[in-house]
Amino acid sequence: MVHIMVVDDDKNTRLYLRGVLEGAGYIVSTAENGVNALTLMDKECIDLVVLDVMMPQMDGYEFTRILRETQNNLPILMVSAKQLPTDKHRGFEVGTDDYITKPIDDEEMLFRIKALLRRAQIANERKIVMGEVVLDYDSLTVSRNGEVHELPQKEFLLLYKLLSYPGKIFTRIQLMDEIWGADSETGWETVTVHIGRLRRRFEGWPEFNIESVRGLGYKAVKKL
Repeated sequence: MVHIMVVDDDKNTRLYLRGVLEGAGYIVSTAENGVNALTLMDKECIDLVVLDVMMPQMDGYEFTRILRETQNNLPILMVSAKQLPTDKHRGFEVGTDDYITKPIDDEEMLFRIKALLRRAQIANERKIVMGEVVLDYDSLTVSRNGEVHELPQKEFLLLYKLLSYPGKIFTRIQLMDEIWGADSETGWETVTVHIGRLRRRFEGWPEFNIESVRGLGYKAVKKL
């Protein structure tokens, strides 16, 4: 599940882009400016940003510059009414990955997003393969040497998310928002319960394990 953040100060634009992207199968979060976007990134696991340039408090250029200075290589697609070559050059200078101009062509935007995700190697291929282990998103199964486990949806999505980013630490709140939804009334403790079930289910499998990071959350470690 690819999670895209739309950053634009215009409410109608945010709603419109959310509709287009959700219609294409993406999870979408929105922010009104760069400041709010940075705050949101501390709470949610974002895979790509669709970013307006001209915004109050912190514009798209400054947002991109801050991310790149912190060695964050999150794919960024800048969207702007500014069409001069100098405006595009500035966007690429601060570190954007691509740049399109308004009015937005929906199909072109979706093509560009797919290309950026492929380049970033986080395109949703719907399978994760680690030696003999295969996670199949379509069937919610984890198989190894003929042994097949069909997991409950939340367990599978949790494991799939962790193994999509081996070594990356996810907080319980991030995982809760990503898998159960930000509006869920379920407490974050359910993440701990599901992690425990996954550990017991795959105990002894040499290809991967799930580690607790004290005071932070969890990460998956690939052993291959």
